[in-house]
Amino acid sequence: MSELINNRQQKLKTLIKSLHAGKDFEEAKEEFKLHFGTVTTEEITQLEQALIKEGMGVEEIQKLCDVHAAVFDGSISDIHKIHDYSSTLGHPVQVFLEENERLERLLEEEVEPYLHQTGKTALLMLRVAFDRLQEIDKHYARKEYLFFPHLEKKGITAPPKVMWGVDDEIRRDIKEVIVLLADSKSEEQEVIKKASAVTIRVRDMIMKENNILLPLLKDNLSFYNWISIDSASPEIGYFLEKPKHSWKKDDKHEDDSIQDSGLKEGEVAFDTGSLNIPELNALLNTLPLDITFVDAAGHVKYFSQGKERIFARPATIIGRHVSMCHPPQSVHVVEDIIEAFRSGKKDHEDFWIKFKGSFVYIRYFAVRDKDGAYLGTLEVTQNIQPIRELEGEKRLASK
Repeated sequence: MSELINNRQQKLKTLIKSLHAGKDFEEAKEEFKLHFGTVTTEEITQLEQALIKEGMGVEEIQKLCDVHAAVFDGSISDIHKIHDYSSTLGHPVQVFLEENERLERLLEEEVEPYLHQTGKTALLMLRVAFDRLQEIDKHYARKEYLFFPHLEKKGITAPPKVMWGVDDEIRRDIKEVIVLLADSKSEEQEVIKKASAVTIRVRDMIMKENNILLPLLKDNLSFYNWISIDSASPEIGYFLEKPKHSWKKDDKHEDDSIQDSGLKEGEVAFDTGSLNIPELNALLNTLPLDITFVDAAGHVKYFSQGKERIFARPATIIGRHVSMCHPPQSVHVVEDIIEAFRSGKKDHEDFWIKFKGSFVYIRYFAVRDKDGAYLGTLEVTQNIQPIRELEGEKRLASK
């Protein structure tokens, strides 16, 4: 049996390689129907992983990703696997599917009718439609920043890489169409041609999301993963409309969430992620600024030790009251700030001074818990002279 599976996988790989080598699309499609009939999500995933391992670049796979989708269109045999979540109101899968339906309606009702018309009115309606279509960025961003990380942790890396690359191309093409529509000198036929091409690519991506991505998620993500995705989704946003229903964790799954939290021994858990002590210490010391924390009682509890310190901070100040760490003539300023923080009158205070050839930005922040109770004061000190001197843009990494 395994020999038959490997043989099938090899034939699939050979077919895709032939497409990349220039094989006629229709001929490849007929060959696929003849030898395979249907293909599973798992096979597509394994295929892309194998091609990348053999040295085929992600960009190369991405280049013909739309052709692959067209070859496989209507032939994916395990589409039914996503039905478990598609009818659960407010679940991230249901929301994602609903957005794809909304995308289809936008293409059918607001874009395609005007691809076959001419004149200023048609172009104006396309401009309105593409401004709305640009909101697809939020749909793609949720997929890329919330869905993909969970797949990557399971070792599924090829489909996310390829799909993300195509997403970026679609974003770029939409922006290009909007620029052309805004330019009165644009050739109408060129605008229509590019707008039509975008429409095809968006629709192809809808097919790949529904038939490839969502089954992968259903097979590999735990209940806790979906809780994480659901809680982070509002921050990124949604395509044109917020979900009408919310999906919340059932208390009976509490044990599942704890078991799948992924917190390792010796790690400190944060609202987002976790770090072990060496990582946390190194991270704080790598920050391009100095930080000092004074606890609620006014005692120095911590300070970072970056490579370029602005003010001296000997280890002996740990545990000292903040009033003993400043010259008598300025200590009242610090005490007034802390008292304002403690009383709730203020939440931050900023100063900037010239110091030994540097322009130093000194910021104080009240640190409070989720209920607003005062925990202490954070001092952040940074030499911003190099920042003030920046001009123009830098978009490429230094060699």
